[in-house]
Amino acid sequence: MDFNVKKLASDAGVFFTRAVQFTEEKLGQAEKTELDPHLENLITRADSTKNWTEKILKQTEVLLQPNPSARIEEFIYDKLDKKLPSRTTNAELLGQYMLDAAIEFGSDTPYGKTLITVAEYQKRLGGAEREFLHTSAVTFLSPLRNFLEGDWRTISKERRLLENRRLDLDICKARLKKAKLAEAKAALLSEEVDKAEHELRVAQTEFDRQAEVTRLLLEGISSTHLNHLRCLQDFAEAQATYYAQCHHYMQDLQRELNRCANAVSAPHSSASVCPNPVSPAFLSGPASSGAAVPAASSSSSQKPVTLAMEQSQLPVTGARKARVLYDYDAHDTSELSLLADELITVYTVPGMDPDWLIGERGNEKGKVPVTYLELLS
Repeated sequence: MDFNVKKLASDAGVFFTRAVQFTEEKLGQAEKTELDPHLENLITRADSTKNWTEKILKQTEVLLQPNPSARIEEFIYDKLDKKLPSRTTNAELLGQYMLDAAIEFGSDTPYGKTLITVAEYQKRLGGAEREFLHTSAVTFLSPLRNFLEGDWRTISKERRLLENRRLDLDICKARLKKAKLAEAKAALLSEEVDKAEHELRVAQTEFDRQAEVTRLLLEGISSTHLNHLRCLQDFAEAQATYYAQCHHYMQDLQRELNRCANAVSAPHSSASVCPNPVSPAFLSGPASSGAAVPAASSSSSQKPVTLAMEQSQLPVTGARKARVLYDYDAHDTSELSLLADELITVYTVPGMDPDWLIGERGNEKGKVPVTYLELLS
């Protein structure tokens, strides 16, 4: 390999001279050219942006993937530009275990049927989580990484170059000062002073040019903030969609399990048809979506709400408008199907479950879950 010895020696000399200047500045033995206050503020703001972007990115990765080994694997695949193999989510894995257990215990048994039902919704939750992770990676994590690995590297490179230009400028200032001092004391030839002044002018020009380039790059941090703002809004929207889907799935699962539990307390049903596998803490309320009641309760407490609707002598309480948040499919004739964003009239009747309201849309009427509604004034 061929080496340019002169260039290598020159570069080493420049590096050594800059190191000496930097050290003397730190020790207070040399003057230092201060940057423009506006440029200093831009540098401080850029450093804060870089530091907080790193922290937000790292913590978001922990939030989306708590497993450190999985994060390391994703990092390695990303650096190798290889596609990460599809990974089963924890909810999907749990659902598969439940399905396998149902086969082992018997899919026709009450416990086996319940396992299959819960497993189906666990897999739906896993699918929603997978979509959320993908959306968050594309709309939020990638832009933050692109800034740190792209724009910030360019800014750092130009800032290092600006620091070198500043050191060169201060070195030239020191040389000129020494030359003028020597000229005054020993009648040094003016050519040395002229040379030092020329080097100073060149260094000043290069410093000013580099300062302008760095300033323009740092002012672009404002655009970075705007871009990250949009990415943050997309991330929050993806998070809201994911949790809304999870809430919707769990509401449906509760209704499925409660319907199974109601079959146990029905007058002519056998206790072996379907046990109640859901703990009270899991259910949103003691009678949510027709939740199970003790077998010793009187039959009058089991009357459907549709009967109360048909009894016109019962007073209507608190009629008001409501906006539907999510689609809802009625599970029997006592309920009213809903479409997201539509407006309906809702009210209660005496003795009604607080988790439900009576909804009206034109000539249609039926029970609607409160959690699917936004009550309006």
